[in-house]
Parts: sequence; structure tokens; C-alpha cells
Amino acid sequence: MADLDTSSRFDNPDAAFQLVVDAHRALDAEASAEFNARLVLLLANHIGDMDVLKQAVEAAAKTAR
Repeated sequence: MADLDTSSRFDNPDAAFQLVVDAHRALDAEASAEFNARLVLLLANHIGDMDVLKQAVEAAAKTAR
């Protein structure tokens, strides 16, 4: 079983964050939520590992509370 890697894997994490923020700039709340759903599903598919995806979902749920 692979473990979720939560360390930064970007050479420039600020630029990665800014890219996502900028993608939302012209979107209303509904379009932003739809964009996030599409992005999450694309990235989950890229991961392609149910164990890692489950760990990510659990980690995200903990931080949302």
C-alpha cells in the first residue's frame, strides 16, 4: 500500500497555488465548485491508486472540520 505524500513536490509551490487561484478568478461560486470537482477527478485519475485516494479523502475531511 502506498502512502499519501503531503510534502510539497513542486519546485515553486507558490506558483502552483497561484495557478489554481487564477483559474477561479472569473468564475462565480457554482462554476468554481464545478471546476474544483473536475480538477479533483482529473487528479484522482492521475494518481490511480485507491489507497492513496482514500488517504487523501480522509485527510481532506479532517482538515475541513
